[in-house]
Amino acid sequence: MLKFLIIQTAFIGDVILATALIEKLNENFPDAKIDFLLRKGNQGLLHNHPHINKLIIFDKSKGKYQNLLTLIKLIKNEEYNYVINAQRFFTTGVITVFSGAKNTIGFDKNPLSRLFTQRKIHALGKTHEIERNQALIADLTDKEPALPKLYPSVADFEKMRPKAPFICIAPTSVWFTKQYPTARWINLINNIPPKYTIYLLGSLADWNTCQTIAAGSRHKQIENLSGQLSFLQSAALMAGAAMNYVNDSAPLHIASAMNAPVTAIFCSTVPEFGFTPLSSKSYIVQTREKLNCRPCGLHGHRKCPKQHFKCANTIEVEDLLAPLLHNKT
Repeated sequence: MLKFLIIQTAFIGDVILATALIEKLNENFPDAKIDFLLRKGNQGLLHNHPHINKLIIFDKSKGKYQNLLTLIKLIKNEEYNYVINAQRFFTTGVITVFSGAKNTIGFDKNPLSRLFTQRKIHALGKTHEIERNQALIADLTDKEPALPKLYPSVADFEKMRPKAPFICIAPTSVWFTKQYPTARWINLINNIPPKYTIYLLGSLADWNTCQTIAAGSRHKQIENLSGQLSFLQSAALMAGAAMNYVNDSAPLHIASAMNAPVTAIFCSTVPEFGFTPLSSKSYIVQTREKLNCRPCGLHGHRKCPKQHFKCANTIEVEDLLAPLLHNKT
């Protein structure tokens, strides 16, 4: 029996996009065992995943290097046929090289990639991230990527009984310049037809921002759910929404994995980086202005380098409302 290990120890969105590899390998090798290595804190995304044999969790928060040695020993004992490293960091390169697997595959940008049995080119451009990841297993399957997918349970779907029709808004991001401004979220909400209930989503750390948005809006039906739902409960809720409004951040990829309708707002980053939504009903909204400072980086910044944040402040509310009104839900 073939045994695969997929490594993706980066952030939430990266893990979600890497689930496309699970889908593709399962499609081509339905009897294989597929394990997945991810960082501690993200394991809830893949809870009870039907195609994963085992989740391996890397705790980076304390005792990182001791945990790394323990992890390598555990992985070596599993005797994997293939280790597929979708991450480009040095630590995952170490895990890959010392995994003991006969076949080790990763990107050329990993510092230890010369020691892998196969190195694949990773280049930003018009290629979507799932296509870049698919290159890692193209020799085993084909070049056509599967779509990412999450698997909320029946209990996750039953966690809430939302009042339909409803809209989900995930207004925050780890990076300031990826985040549509609070005042502009309020403006959008004030222009959403009153028939919609609005649910604000985020982690517990996002509670204050979401509360400011809820308190500042005139909308009669708005609820702050920050910190109250798990990853998969949020995914289940988003799946039933008339529209999901998100930044270029993890909730965008949750929507993709649930094939949920989504409007993705790109502020300082651009769709050409390859992290666009994949839902059948997906819309991208960005400034109409030609700004020579945009994009200002791949991952965003803690503050606007030019101090004006025009990439966000010039996005028109009409452009954000259009997908919802066009959807006619």
